[in-house]
Amino acid sequence: MYHNPSASTWAHTNPAAPTLIQDFHRTLPNYAITPLTPLPSLAKSLGISHVLLKDESSRLGLPAFKILGASWAIHKALALKFNLPLTVSLEKLGVAARENSVKLVTCTEGNWGRAVARMAKYLQIEAVIFVPNFMDETTQRKIEGEGEGTKVVVVDGGYDFSIAKARGEADKGGMLVMDVSWEGYEEIPEWVVEGYNTMLVEADKQLQDMSVGPVTHAIVSVGVGSWAQAVTMHYKAQSTPVTVVTVEPEDAASLKASLEAGKITPITTGHTIMNGMNCGTTSTTAWKVLKKGVDLSVTVSDVAVHHDLQYLDSQGVRVGPCGAAPLTALKQLSEEQSEVAKLDEKSVVILFSTEGARDYVVPSGA
Repeated sequence: MYHNPSASTWAHTNPAAPTLIQDFHRTLPNYAITPLTPLPSLAKSLGISHVLLKDESSRLGLPAFKILGASWAIHKALALKFNLPLTVSLEKLGVAARENSVKLVTCTEGNWGRAVARMAKYLQIEAVIFVPNFMDETTQRKIEGEGEGTKVVVVDGGYDFSIAKARGEADKGGMLVMDVSWEGYEEIPEWVVEGYNTMLVEADKQLQDMSVGPVTHAIVSVGVGSWAQAVTMHYKAQSTPVTVVTVEPEDAASLKASLEAGKITPITTGHTIMNGMNCGTTSTTAWKVLKKGVDLSVTVSDVAVHHDLQYLDSQGVRVGPCGAAPLTALKQLSEEQSEVAKLDEKSVVILFSTEGARDYVVPSGA
């Protein structure tokens, strides 16, 4: 575990304009507020007041939250490119994109690519999606199945190698749409982070309607860090301090390595059932926030996550491995570091479950 004591007093003072973003998301097909599910038995067993799980198993017709960031970033990028207002309709934006032969380019380990492909379908434009060689064919087919204009290209390497391939393709004439940033490419990833505000605003309202709160702890999964950036910015802008906890796979803990080193530290990742969190390099824009605002960084094993996924299933909450990881982190902290984590009978913990149930290979030893 990594602990940053100074994060408890760090505040974010420049939140995005969530109303405009949420209004945009409401115009998309299948918009609905996702559930915030109380887990009272778990809270009682851990000796804390409330545990609630924001369930992104179905978001805008897809089995993960990524469409929130992808849709807003693509919408904003194209609107600004064609000098259109941010309130422009999807139909009018699609006309402008087609007239200018826009092609979206990205890379993915699954959910991000499918979200970009879905936006290409809405806009009726092409998309090229680069994927690492460990991606299963079922996931590849789901991405390609989003629309006739989507092409999946398998690269001979991992996620970081697929980024290089996507950058090369975009250089030949495409709009690069990524949720990870690097020097010289930071604008669109920042808009991705803005898009995630819709989920956070929803959760605030749901907690208010339940008369629960304020939140004391927010636990968020980390891949490249953009989603964790959105959560950190949101909760560090609250009047009441919130402890932000990040969770990563043991074999893909790039943020934890960077926090311990005090700088972005790329790592070579291993295999994990948490595919969407299997990233070796932290986003540059995310790092600026996470290095100051993350209170605790923990890692979890595939076996523990598998068991907690089964527990959630027994409670009627069906999620994927990335979705169960925040629960595993909470249990570890409660059992091993409750004093450092400031977990007690007054704590209100929100877990962000970022993907729905999916097939995966059960880890050995489970």
